[in-house]
Amino acid sequence: MRFMMVVKGTKDSEAGVMPSQELLEAMLRYNEELAKAGVLLAADGLHASSTGIRISYPEPGGKPKVIDGPFTEAKEIIAGYTLIEVKSREEAIEWAMRMPDPHGNGEGQIELRQVIDAPELTQNPETLAVLRDQMDRLKKS
Repeated sequence: MRFMMVVKGTKDSEAGVMPSQELLEAMLRYNEELAKAGVLLAADGLHASSTGIRISYPEPGGKPKVIDGPFTEAKEIIAGYTLIEVKSREEAIEWAMRMPDPHGNGEGQIELRQVIDAPELTQNPETLAVLRDQMDRLKKS
């Protein structure tokens, strides 16, 4: 099972305030623990939404619309993420609970979301085989 730990943004992260050296070292130690346990797939911080781009689909079948950042609600912004692969929801929660406060000032918030795997998308065995084959090819390229 794959889970994404979504680190929510704050006013500081949106202002481009970088983590303190102490917090950076704590996050590096945490990521090292994840890697040593063999569950870490990816972990990155994101630039402020002022440099972001949002693509919206205002109407069915319509042309996508490009909106430049910044985006208004800091609490709706993603400041970073960690992607892990674990055996259970409970294990994902345990790892998320061990993450240092992502902003270091008591404002940190992590949203834990399970990634949809191919078998959840379709019950059709032929479509499922095509999806798995495509994902395997994409991972190798």
